[in-house]
Amino acid sequence: MTRDPAGLTAADYLDSAREMTAADRPYLAHLLAEEAAQLTNDQATAAGIRATYPDPTTTRTESD
Repeated sequence: MTRDPAGLTAADYLDSAREMTAADRPYLAHLLAEEAAQLTNDQATAAGIRATYPDPTTTRTESD
């Protein structure tokens, strides 16, 4: 992977999102996936990416 953020592709961001999911870092995964979705020209694919990595702050449930 390149160190220049301008050179990153949607696939690079999705790979990182998967790594963050595996590391139990859902918010970082969501942010990386959102970047991937923004780089994707196909709206259906972008919507699929967003559905796969939803914002954890809106989907979590509170517990005592």
